[in-house]
Amino acid sequence: MRAVLRTAAAAATALALLLTGCGGGGGRADGRITIRFQSLAWQKESVDANKQLVKEWNASHPDVRVQYVQGSWDSVHDQLLTSFEGDEAPDVIHDASDDLADFAYGGYLADLRTLLPDRLTADIPQQSWQTSTFDGGVYGVPFLQEPRVLIANTRILKASGARIPTPARPWSWTEFRRITKELTGKGRYGVAWPLKEPVSATLNLGLSAGGELFHRGADGKVTLAMDEGDLVVPRTIRDQVGTDHSAARTALGMGGGDTLPGLFGGKYAMVPLGFSFRQQVAEQAPKGFEWTVLPAPAGSAGLAQGVSPQTLSVAQDSPHKKEAVEFIDFLLRPANMVRLAKGDWMLPTGRAALADPSLHTADRGWATGAALAGALRSAPAQSVRGYPEWKDKVATPAFQEYYSGAIDAAELRKRLVQDGNRVLARYQR
Repeated sequence: MRAVLRTAAAAATALALLLTGCGGGGGRADGRITIRFQSLAWQKESVDANKQLVKEWNASHPDVRVQYVQGSWDSVHDQLLTSFEGDEAPDVIHDASDDLADFAYGGYLADLRTLLPDRLTADIPQQSWQTSTFDGGVYGVPFLQEPRVLIANTRILKASGARIPTPARPWSWTEFRRITKELTGKGRYGVAWPLKEPVSATLNLGLSAGGELFHRGADGKVTLAMDEGDLVVPRTIRDQVGTDHSAARTALGMGGGDTLPGLFGGKYAMVPLGFSFRQQVAEQAPKGFEWTVLPAPAGSAGLAQGVSPQTLSVAQDSPHKKEAVEFIDFLLRPANMVRLAKGDWMLPTGRAALADPSLHTADRGWATGAALAGALRSAPAQSVRGYPEWKDKVATPAFQEYYSGAIDAAELRKRLVQDGNRVLARYQR
């Protein structure tokens, strides 16, 4: 939204990018084109993979040079808004699909439908394309995604005698609740839910129980409605925390990484985390710690989960859209997509890349994640205008109070639906 206030951090980031020449792409007197690629890679393996691919492109495309620009997930939305309004946006933009809606509707991103090569369009499944499709246009190429999984202490799990779930035979939400009670003992909780940011985790896992929450009518307008399927996940978490005492109350205010010391130390038997957290576990776990990756519980809709893939977009004001898309196509060739996925410890969206044998090994849970890829769907609020405001002002405090026991399910429903519909209505007049 053009009226969104910019933070000081975003302004500083934008200034730094301008000073390093990250504004819109251009050409030179010798005819060579320069396009600027703003990457949000931050882990060393991922940064190295992105920079190496840029180097390989430049070596084989002397007339179209790509300049790598480092961005940050922490400030990307405000930084991009600043650069769009200042006509200084990078040509190729790395972001996440749930951040694209306002930019797409605002006219800042190019509709890629007529620019994308058939190979890339066919390789990425339709359910992934839906995450970056707004009002019929495609405004980003979804290329990396991660399911939510359970990372468990293998020794505790085996000692309990509990059935070990697999993607073919996952736990139900009812069974998951029962098992976390069984895993709870002196000084140990069966599970820790890191819900500092509770909304996306709750809604995305809720798809497994048939929860939708956001409903689009024939007129294209979205309204909120909460049924029993929407309550399965919140109710399970609330009961684990407040009734069973099998989930650590203190973890509710934590981020995912904050729970790892407790997992390593045996305080928590399991932690629901994004698939990429495996890297932190592999690098930070003490010597001898045994861990395993389990699928998240399944409900009436099976293993379905909502995801917001990482995306590559092209700025509407870029004078070199064709070349920008050619670079994206190069970056996302199957072998290259595998390199990017491994660098981020995530799953590729492309069918050819996902079939790579190295992503189907038992080592570090790769096979479990790959088996879940077919169940990943567009996050419930993916294309909803006004979602960021609803999430920040309505849903986050409502879920936090519900999980802590401060409000009941009726009040949760009232806030999410009634207060939420008032927010969405302002964006849909």
